Amino acid sequence: MAWETIHKHVAPRVRPNLTDYDRTWAEFTWSRARAALEGQPGGGLNIAHEAVDRHVGSGRGGKVALRCVSPDGTAGSVTYAELAGRTSRFAHVLRSLGVGRGDRVFTLLGRCPELYTAVLGTLKNTSVLCPLFSAFGPDPVEQRLRLGDGRVLVTTAALYRRKVAERRTSLAGLEHVLIVGPGAEDLPGTLSFDQLMAAAPERFTIPPTSPEDMALLHFTSGTTGAPKGAVHVHEAVVAHHATAAYALDLHPEDVYWCTADPGWVTGMSYGVIAPLVHGVTVVVDEGEYDARRWYRILAEQRVSVWYTAPTALRMLMRATPRQGPHDLPASYDLSRLRFIASVGEPLNPEAVVWGQEVLGLPVHDNWWQTETGCIMIANFAACEIRPGSMGRPLPGVEAAVLSCGGDGRARVTDGRVTVEDRPGAEGELALRPGWPSMFRAYLHDKERYEAAFADGWYLTGDLVSRDADGWFWFVGRADDVIKSAGHLIGPFEVESALMEHPAVAEAGVIGRPDPVAGNIVKAFVSLRPDVQATPALERDLLGFARRRLGPAVAPREIAFDQNLPRTRSGKVMRRLLRARELGLPTGDLSTLEGSA
Repeated sequence: MAWETIHKHVAPRVRPNLTDYDRTWAEFTWSRARAALEGQPGGGLNIAHEAVDRHVGSGRGGKVALRCVSPDGTAGSVTYAELAGRTSRFAHVLRSLGVGRGDRVFTLLGRCPELYTAVLGTLKNTSVLCPLFSAFGPDPVEQRLRLGDGRVLVTTAALYRRKVAERRTSLAGLEHVLIVGPGAEDLPGTLSFDQLMAAAPERFTIPPTSPEDMALLHFTSGTTGAPKGAVHVHEAVVAHHATAAYALDLHPEDVYWCTADPGWVTGMSYGVIAPLVHGVTVVVDEGEYDARRWYRILAEQRVSVWYTAPTALRMLMRATPRQGPHDLPASYDLSRLRFIASVGEPLNPEAVVWGQEVLGLPVHDNWWQTETGCIMIANFAACEIRPGSMGRPLPGVEAAVLSCGGDGRARVTDGRVTVEDRPGAEGELALRPGWPSMFRAYLHDKERYEAAFADGWYLTGDLVSRDADGWFWFVGRADDVIKSAGHLIGPFEVESALMEHPAVAEAGVIGRPDPVAGNIVKAFVSLRPDVQATPALERDLLGFARRRLGPAVAPREIAFDQNLPRTRSGKVMRRLLRARELGLPTGDLSTLEGSA
């Protein structure tokens, strides 16, 4: 179907933070955004102070900061004053261990209150926080601890036994392992987090912190080579605060739920830092995904702003189809929910419309990367949505489409690039450096960092187009784009079209080498549970795609696969599909679902 623009005729329940996009974008400066934060008395800037202590200092310590939902569904609360005390205790714990400014503190924890304590206590201590995904296997955990110069690890007894204990002797720099909960007494070389916390004072004076002091280290995997450690500084909090106001429309009275795991950049930037800086109540779900559980949390915790992933939305779509009665969501009171946003991979147009039809609210897609540290392009609360579009650049963000060469990346000639001004022209998305959360380095890899920039632009590696009105549209990663018979074909477009077919649950698209066309489009399709793979269905899908996309873009081959390789965040791994199809090396598999 042709997806139409969604215009917002119903007045929002809360006046959006951004109502006039053009005027706000034209008048915005990062220096004014910085002035919205308190800062340290001596002129410094510390993320933890902005996220916790300043709220307590201004009389809001009694407000609930964390609303923690246990696996059995019971909920408990942590106020801002309690969080301030706990994080100060942890800063003292680090000091007592001789851990100070710039030392790396790793967390290997799920969603739990102790994670927030460790994150913010580390930042108070001016140490560097590096979160690890708790479902990582031993290899990626060891690799990141070594690459990141990990000195402290905060984890649980179970995770330590499974993922670290046997590798400990190879991690000479890992001096301290703090075990949350019981079990430290049975694990040589570890300390009890709880005992250390109980003995520490509740008040801590944050040392002077420069905005350029290193604060966060986030690892991101490439298709080849070792993971890259993206370095972020305390000044990033300026961008976290501003973009959460504009792209997520956060207000102080909101109850906010980000479903991203805190081991990833989204779960840290917008699951921990940004909402706490805004002083909202953050829902922390300690359980696993289940459609009924999620709807129950939205209802019982009275969530008003919900930030989730396209994969999660598609899973809910399977449980709650657009056709027929919407019994599942109708069973819960979602009346407090006023804004839904999504990130992590491109959002299929069908999911945007499904949100409007089933939940009564469209889903607002946005785009950013580990390297950018904050949301760069978004669909905003007060603006129309063009389903399938990434949206428009945030105030303070200058984005452009650069002409590409034969390798699918921006063409650089004598150090210069060419900006594509033609509406609809495809090219590499580039950003003008200068926003506060821009990564400052790849740890220990200056050459790799410098290669990410050209002619005053940061090169994102994503291919996009921009329409005449300034909305950006995702085409694909530069290394995913398929070149077939002179055409550049974005796999996302093909996948989205296939997913409109009622039999298709998920799709992954690659280019398969062909002696005539160069490459042909091949689709791997996962079917809905009640659908059988048959030759007739294959023919139907091929015809369906040709009608939607035309013969130049539609897949020429379809393979049925109920176990598409995914990252743990739910993205279909096209590079792994390509590697399996062509017998190529698989590269880094540490983020693969089921790799723990």
